[in-house]
Amino acid sequence: MRNRHRGLLKACSRNKVFPILLAMLLTASALLAGSCRQSPPAAESAAQSAATQAQPIRPPGLQMEFRAEDFDPTPQTPPALKVSGEKAYRNLLDFVALGPRFLGSPGHAKAEQFILSHLKGAPVEQDKFNVQTAAGPFAMNNILAKFPGKKDGVIILAGHYDTNYPLRNTTYIGANDGGSNVGLMLEIARQLRAHPPQGYSIWLLFTDGEEATVEWTDADSVYGSKQLARKWNADGTASKIKAFLLLDMIGDKDLDIDRDTNSTPWLLEVIGRAAQRLGQQSHFFVRNNTIQDDHLPFAAVGIPVADIIDIDYGFNNLYQHTTQDTPDKCSAASPHIVADVVMETIRALNTR
Repeated sequence: MRNRHRGLLKACSRNKVFPILLAMLLTASALLAGSCRQSPPAAESAAQSAATQAQPIRPPGLQMEFRAEDFDPTPQTPPALKVSGEKAYRNLLDFVALGPRFLGSPGHAKAEQFILSHLKGAPVEQDKFNVQTAAGPFAMNNILAKFPGKKDGVIILAGHYDTNYPLRNTTYIGANDGGSNVGLMLEIARQLRAHPPQGYSIWLLFTDGEEATVEWTDADSVYGSKQLARKWNADGTASKIKAFLLLDMIGDKDLDIDRDTNSTPWLLEVIGRAAQRLGQQSHFFVRNNTIQDDHLPFAAVGIPVADIIDIDYGFNNLYQHTTQDTPDKCSAASPHIVADVVMETIRALNTR
């Protein structure tokens, strides 16, 4: 399950008005809903973390050692692309208005068409496949929009669009969990159509089948990512990818992006430095956590990955995988902050 301990410490300090009984009931509901994406938190001290981060890290699958300082942009580097948080939030509202998007549902088909309609004018590929899941066979579809750049290499921005299958008989719409990243990615796509990448190509990947169909395990999760990671490893695409930035649960009004110990350390440091340059460091990497998510299959084939996720959503993670995950718990400010940091990160990555 996703860790509740660190979330409880934050919630106790910021949300004392929540009734404890309600928290217990809704948390129990979440536990029964087939979540989730993480194992126990890293027990690393601040001093140990700083010592580790000071060392050059060898990314998996690459021959060169990198340090975060190698990617810091100079004043002469072109400015980062600006993305509207307000428009990203409006996309979120329109997207979740389609209703639940669990596998095999009418809402899932509508979600695919919604994404494709907003990607018109960009080169789009659909990676359709059939897979046997813990709940039976399903047809799935990864959607990929490619924006060619001027440098040889690719940066991936990814996020899932399906909703939790075990909650299919409820009104669960996943506003933050799936909706927020889709809203932001579609606004990024709009900007990239008008302002093509000047450095590495940028590909926007909308993954399917991220959620468990029965209960989160290595086997019953991230189906779309497993499919595409295998494909890219076989055809050589994986070797061209400079960084894989996963966006998940980035709409939370109380934004706190975790430092994920399953992500590539040097890439997390590049993101952290980008946040610091923009004065947004208070929203990034206050907590360490160990997270299972769509990035793991790509890390397994040697791609540098970073999971940009606020895994603590509400009091004691009160809202995640419950019908309380609604747009009023999200804001336009949070995707705006994430977009600024992601675009500044891409600016930094383009210096190599």
